[in-house]
Amino acid sequence: MCGIIGYVGQKNAPDIVIDGLKKLEYRGYDSWGISIKKAKSLVITKKVGKISDFHDSDSLPKGSIAMGHTRWATNGPVTQDNAHPHTCCTGMISVVHNGIIENFQSLRKELAHHTFTSDTDTEIVAHLIEDNYKAGMDLQGAVRMALKRLEGRFAIVAMSSEYDEVVAAKKGSPLVIGVADDGYYVASDIPAFLDHTNEVIFMEDGDVARLASDLTFTDFEGTDISRQSKPISWSVEQAGLDGHPHYMIKEILEQRHTIKEAVSHSDAKILKVADMINKAKGTFFIGCGTAGKVGMVSSYMFSTIAKKHVNDVVGSEFPNYHDFLTPETLLICISQSGETADTLEAIEVAKKKGCKIVSIVNVMGSTMMRMSDEYILCNSGPEKAVCSTKATTAQMAILALLAYACAGRFEEGKRVLSRVASSIDVMLDENYLDEIQFLSKKVAGYESMYIIGRSQNYPMALEGAIKMQEVPYIHAEGFAGGELKHGPIALIQNGTPCIALVANDAVKTEILINALEIRSRGGYIIGIAPEDNDIFDFWIPVPDLGIASPIANIIPIQLMSYYTALEKNCDPDKPRNLAKSVTVK
Repeated sequence: MCGIIGYVGQKNAPDIVIDGLKKLEYRGYDSWGISIKKAKSLVITKKVGKISDFHDSDSLPKGSIAMGHTRWATNGPVTQDNAHPHTCCTGMISVVHNGIIENFQSLRKELAHHTFTSDTDTEIVAHLIEDNYKAGMDLQGAVRMALKRLEGRFAIVAMSSEYDEVVAAKKGSPLVIGVADDGYYVASDIPAFLDHTNEVIFMEDGDVARLASDLTFTDFEGTDISRQSKPISWSVEQAGLDGHPHYMIKEILEQRHTIKEAVSHSDAKILKVADMINKAKGTFFIGCGTAGKVGMVSSYMFSTIAKKHVNDVVGSEFPNYHDFLTPETLLICISQSGETADTLEAIEVAKKKGCKIVSIVNVMGSTMMRMSDEYILCNSGPEKAVCSTKATTAQMAILALLAYACAGRFEEGKRVLSRVASSIDVMLDENYLDEIQFLSKKVAGYESMYIIGRSQNYPMALEGAIKMQEVPYIHAEGFAGGELKHGPIALIQNGTPCIALVANDAVKTEILINALEIRSRGGYIIGIAPEDNDIFDFWIPVPDLGIASPIANIIPIQLMSYYTALEKNCDPDKPRNLAKSVTVK
């Protein structure tokens, strides 16, 4: 979703905001804008395109107060008028916004006496604040009153030409405050200001923060509340490229050690969650997109390792299960950002029924983490490419360890995952990367490709298809090997690339037969397997990891999607039409 940053302090605010927007570009890169307070006026600059293409910060006026926004369009096309910030009729108030105002149509009709210059829902907020402002309220009060009219999930930051402050508020979309000696920062995500401070306050839903010479909080009703800052462990180096050309390849290669870090939690933490699973009467894995595929593969692992049935449900579909929920139901919610709107809605539905919530997330202090009864962090460090890689395998590793813990085989699980981490470290050498890059040159010439798997590698076929869709824009589809003859094999033409995910498991023979069926119809078989086979036209070796094979098998497809994107001149970090954190339903 969109990225927001604001600053009030002693430094030159426009420089901080522009730099912060560039660090937030993974959240949206259709257009961008900045509002700068200069004397008793606001100077607004808005442009279509990526903020990373802007190199003229010296053209902006200096000032100690500013806020900015990088947009992922959801309401209104990508135009300069629709770029944020949006202003009121007088130009005295500017607003940036992340989220969706669900009742914007009725509010826009009500505000027909105002002049609208955009198609967005955000501009409504500026005009609501303007009306409250004219009624005699100060900026913070005017923002609070406007918030009460809004339906949906949102994060809003506002400025006024008459006040030396920034007002920020949230309901369902993330905002975090940075506290430093030089002033105060507010942003959608920590990396935006990590160069300046690692002392943060995670805003709660219903918070309204006023950033001025001091920092104060109220709720939407105006009652004063207290919030304490805490240090976070992410470093500037973790959030940077560290010499790599793109975040995606950096994050893929970081799996050499992030899988080990994912399962480095205290024994007590893992065993506590395992006990919650064992005691629950009905457990659900909930996730969206890639996280949903992690839940699916984990349901296979729980069946095999722990002999337990766990339901896996896409977050957006989970509310359909509300009649089935009881206080003894457990939700295990999976997300990289911890801000995925559909998963948060699933949590809200479950909490109304008294269910317990466990979250597996990568972002400390995220909304999902704070809504949960227990949480396990992925420990992967910042993941900034839109396509999730290292967080995905970290989530699978954590859930595999939980399965072993539920089965009373915790120590065995730790040994298995330690071997997984070591094997992947060895696998990702330069020769390996060169081989996949060579293959990607061939794959880049095709519009469609298919991926097949069985057992726990079937969800990875689905996940691999997501990777090839979202990064190099290839029409990829994943299928269960046994489903080919029920329709999908009709899609195979001469030369069609097809990846077969193979493990040394009970279904090895069956998936190889499925690959042969495709090859017999002219398909080009790319085998991802521990051993080569005559059926493969191209073999990508992976370590023999048994039940943990999905963790290794997805990594070559991550690499293939990256290198294929480069062959097609696509930006692997910022795929078209996508954003890192989907904070709208």
